[in-house]
Amino acid sequence: MNLESYYEYCLAKKGVTAHFPFDEDTLVFKVGGKMFALTSLSQWEKGKPSVNLKCDPERAEELRADYDAIQPGFHMSKTHWNTIAINESVSDALVKELINHSYDLVFKSLTNKLQNEILESEN
Repeated sequence: MNLESYYEYCLAKKGVTAHFPFDEDTLVFKVGGKMFALTSLSQWEKGKPSVNLKCDPERAEELRADYDAIQPGFHMSKTHWNTIAINESVSDALVKELINHSYDLVFKSLTNKLQNEILESEN
């Protein structure tokens, strides 16, 4: 996976916006104003890309046990976030599945009103 495909995949989801709330290096994707994915642009440039994604705590533990490239979230809640090293032992298909999982967790945490506004704005 390259940065462009990661960017396009995240941004194609309903109601997603891209931001740099922390600094000019950390690209953050949000839905309904809440983060579901973030990455360091400089790490992509250095050839060591990784992404932080929200994850169900039980699944997060299982993924960390199964993949060396999936670790507790760097600078995030270790219970609810994973850091996934891109282009290592985790397939692009699994990275996309985990992006979807993160997006779904955050989307489902939004108020029903906000969920409906996002769904209606995309039609």
